[in-house]
Amino acid sequence: MIRLDHLAILVRNVARSRDWYVNNFSFEIEMEIPERKTVGLKDDGDLTLFLEETPGEWAPSCKFALQVADVEAKHRELSARGVDFEKAPQKLYWGYGAELRDPDGYLVSLWDERSMREKGGG
Repeated sequence: MIRLDHLAILVRNVARSRDWYVNNFSFEIEMEIPERKTVGLKDDGDLTLFLEETPGEWAPSCKFALQVADVEAKHRELSARGVDFEKAPQKLYWGYGAELRDPDGYLVSLWDERSMREKGGG
């Protein structure tokens, strides 16, 4: 069996990014390594997202998708809190979902199984 276990992304401010993922998507703090300015966040599927604070100039190097229970409800919840979306829930080239950027500019796609099945696979 092969399973993706963790992913590390560079961030400009580890505390800001940690709070964004914890407050908006309920990631659990698995570990904090202050001397390395690194935080490990665990999702409901047991994947750990490592946030590594890195100074200097760099650009986001990946994009990723988060599966949520209901993409339209999550969009309403986050929008009400002032989170900006690039794309509200709609049919996109990859299926039905929404897109937003995290504090460091990473593109985060949101989707759910029901909407994907009923409103648009690719």
